[in-house]
Amino acid sequence: MTGLSAELSPELSPRIWNALLALDTPTVCNALEVVNPGRRARGFNIRPFVCVRPSLPPILGFARTVRIRAAHKPAKRMDADGYYSYIAEGGPTPSIAIIQDVDDTPGYGAHWGEVNTNIHFGLGCLGVVTNGSVRDIPDSQEKFQMLAGMINPSHAFVNVVDWGGDVNVHGMEVSDANLVHADMHGAVVVPAGDAEAIVEEAAKIMARERIVIEASQKPGFNMGKLREAWKGQTEIH
Repeated sequence: MTGLSAELSPELSPRIWNALLALDTPTVCNALEVVNPGRRARGFNIRPFVCVRPSLPPILGFARTVRIRAAHKPAKRMDADGYYSYIAEGGPTPSIAIIQDVDDTPGYGAHWGEVNTNIHFGLGCLGVVTNGSVRDIPDSQEKFQMLAGMINPSHAFVNVVDWGGDVNVHGMEVSDANLVHADMHGAVVVPAGDAEAIVEEAAKIMARERIVIEASQKPGFNMGKLREAWKGQTEIH
């Protein structure tokens, strides 16, 4: 699911989409803060997640924003058809579920496990980013990434409060249909208009980093060699 519906997001070509997917999330953050300095201190998680599948490659998708609760029995049953229709048809795909647990104790009950990971993945959702909890790890969809506040055993009274609004997950503010990049390190909102510039800047950043890293790995590395490497970095613009 690395393709992109051109009619839904014409500013992102397949080339740029796949180039973003080839980057890890820290590199996306590094490049984003150069091309869009206003994003240097926002748009990413500032508290750690538990990454359930650290071996999975980065994911890139459009946010499906949802709020949940689990600590108390809801007054009415969740509109399952409406919720899953939103996941499947609520915007461009592929998607990433961005789930804010609004309980006083987030993670009291898990919305995610064997059933929901498979349903969501089947509906074009690549993973979840949540301050809540997940469970059923061995039996969950193996290609579905989960970045969660914790792993807990029960679903308690978990229910969907609403969807499609703004959410805040571990300090990352996300709106419906925002483009989100995520991997084992965490997640970041990527302004679609900055995507091509991020790819170009990331190539320069990695080239500059490579000069210092390669110098540091050679015999006889010292401060003189480091200063030479720094000078070499300045030549990459």
